[in-house]
Amino acid sequence: MITADTGAVNDPQSGRDWVRILARYRDPSQLRSIIELLITLVPFASLMALAWWSLSISYMLAAVISTLNGAFLVRLFVIQHDCGHRSFFRSRQTNDWTGRVLGVLTMTPYDVWRKKHSIHHASAGNLDHRGIGDVITLTVAEYRSRSRAGRIGYRLYRHPLVLFGIVPTYLFFLENRVPVGLMQSGSSWFSAMTTNAVLASLLGAAIWMAGVVPVLLTVLPTALVGASVGVWLFYVQHQFEDTSWEWASEWELHVAAMEGSSYYVLPPVLRWFTANIGIHHVHHLYCRIPFYRLSEVMHDHQALSHTQRLTLRQSLGCARRHLWDENSRKLLSFADARRA
Repeated sequence: MITADTGAVNDPQSGRDWVRILARYRDPSQLRSIIELLITLVPFASLMALAWWSLSISYMLAAVISTLNGAFLVRLFVIQHDCGHRSFFRSRQTNDWTGRVLGVLTMTPYDVWRKKHSIHHASAGNLDHRGIGDVITLTVAEYRSRSRAGRIGYRLYRHPLVLFGIVPTYLFFLENRVPVGLMQSGSSWFSAMTTNAVLASLLGAAIWMAGVVPVLLTVLPTALVGASVGVWLFYVQHQFEDTSWEWASEWELHVAAMEGSSYYVLPPVLRWFTANIGIHHVHHLYCRIPFYRLSEVMHDHQALSHTQRLTLRQSLGCARRHLWDENSRKLLSFADARRA
């Protein structure tokens, strides 16, 4: 605990104890949030404008600039993510309207995404509640019980080219256009259709002014990079060897947060562009902490830097892990599962 006299910290072991401690970091700074938004949105808009201007020089140059701009789109998505947790501003309305505007840029209906993401937080690592807001994951037993066609389909889905190439494109360009998983919700339909209408209007106006090819070269690379990086980040946050999965009877929220979410250790520049989302175990323990205070948490509580630690190099191996083995309690590759 934190003592009032010395400020010394005796780091707890229990996830519930961590929640009580982390509550002190939940309050955002209005000024800091505005600054973080501006230093992301202004460069994003500037690079978009530069890409448009460079079309007169070289289509290839425009595409390269747009590709680089995908990094700022990732950061905007994380800010939208914080708005969805209502942790970025003190005001609920300010969070929601900021998130809705950013949702147009990220091609993600804010209210639909917020509901699905809340389901993810409430069920991450629960084997009885898979399917919404997560990466499809089978146990070894489930995989073996599938037909040959079912096993081939799952192997194709988990192939890196599909999972980090085709799937992000499908999610952001197609699935996000309708409230998949929330089809009975009128508010979700309204969020999706409103976002679609604004997107269609902006893209339609751009095509009318400049044509299809310039719009594709300045918008598509940014969106594709942002989508693929976003899916990769989400993947390694929960799909690593020593993650945690339990059936509902054994599942516990705070244990799942601590053991089923990684601490993705990234170089400083990547930490900035991903807005500290790699400190994911802390985020799952207390999602109301604004992203710019997560590094403060890590500085104050060194024990958290040794929990589910995953380096950039180690994370590359996560792409080879596909099946949860209930015996070894590890995420295995298909080859390891055959030998299990």
